[in-house]
Amino acid sequence: MQLALEEVVAIESGKEMEETFKPLKSDDRLKHYPLTPFRLIRGLICLLVYLSTAFMFVVYFAPVAAVLMRFFSIHYCRKATSFLFALWLALWPFLFEKINGTKVVFSGDLVPPKERVLIIANHRTEVDWMYLWNLALRKGCLGYIKYILKSSLMKLPVFGWGFHILEFISVERKWEVDEPAMRQMLSTFKDSRDPLWLALFPEGTDFSEEKCQKSQKFASEVGLPVLANVLLPKTRGFGVCLEVLQNSLDAVYDVSIAYKHQLPTFLDNVFGTDPSEVHIHVQRIPVKDIPASDAKAATWLMDRFQLKDQLLLDFKARGHFPNEGTEQELSTVKCLVNFTVVILLTALFIYLTFFSSVWFKTYASLACAYLASATHFKFRPLPITNLI
Repeated sequence: MQLALEEVVAIESGKEMEETFKPLKSDDRLKHYPLTPFRLIRGLICLLVYLSTAFMFVVYFAPVAAVLMRFFSIHYCRKATSFLFALWLALWPFLFEKINGTKVVFSGDLVPPKERVLIIANHRTEVDWMYLWNLALRKGCLGYIKYILKSSLMKLPVFGWGFHILEFISVERKWEVDEPAMRQMLSTFKDSRDPLWLALFPEGTDFSEEKCQKSQKFASEVGLPVLANVLLPKTRGFGVCLEVLQNSLDAVYDVSIAYKHQLPTFLDNVFGTDPSEVHIHVQRIPVKDIPASDAKAATWLMDRFQLKDQLLLDFKARGHFPNEGTEQELSTVKCLVNFTVVILLTALFIYLTFFSSVWFKTYASLACAYLASATHFKFRPLPITNLI
């Protein structure tokens, strides 16, 4: 268990487990909600609304909040971007909890609002990352959450532009390419005035029985822990995040996510057929309690995933995590007010684009061209003044 960092790095470099992106499905369980015509139509309407609002928000707000303001101050650029795009991101917890009726149960430690944290979470299915928004919304950090994600997601139309504007860190899964890119991007997140939730999925891919078996075989061969409910974590990305940001972080949140009864896909979320319950367990570890050296940090992460594996095993047996009820339900009134604001702004932008002056059409076209090229070339303006 006490492997030197060099050994762990060599292990990770030598053998990469095959990656697929289909979540594990349980054949012996029916979906919690049937896909009725009503749910189908409602889901299609929601998808249309979310796509149109995303497009209009990115096209009209990004050039001003995330480009022009950045020339004068990265700090205030991030505050404006966080506020504006948090309005849109809040639509997703509203969909999950209020429209679909998914029960989101929080447990573990009661975490304070607006901390600067690194989140390490298990990756059970393709939509785990979306449920972190439910917690971030409650803590006032929805616009400040950033993910380390595979570079192919940056190529998604509109959403890829949004990921770029929100400063997500894309990786190629080639360490010699990813390490310098991560260090450069992470170095821009050191301003302690900016709340930060940096989310990392150390397993590197979502869980499946096939990948678990390969992970267990690999662990047996090299003398690492054999885990049944999570995959072996990749330690290098965690080590770099901790090294670069350690002096500006308050804590690490060890987040464990489990579902009842069926694992959801993205379309399950859209149509509201799954999941019936999402359980999110948070353990807050002050950053001062985490070893500073690379080798000890790697061992610490392995130990955390052993504990996470046992926690998920207990969840299977008991149907819940310990110390439930740490977060209150979302306010329906606040969700509806936020939804109304987003819809009204989108309606205004649609009117300006299609039924108003040609100048708005020109603006929208130029914004699309800029966002597409900036996302492709990973371009972000640098400040030209000393304004802070």
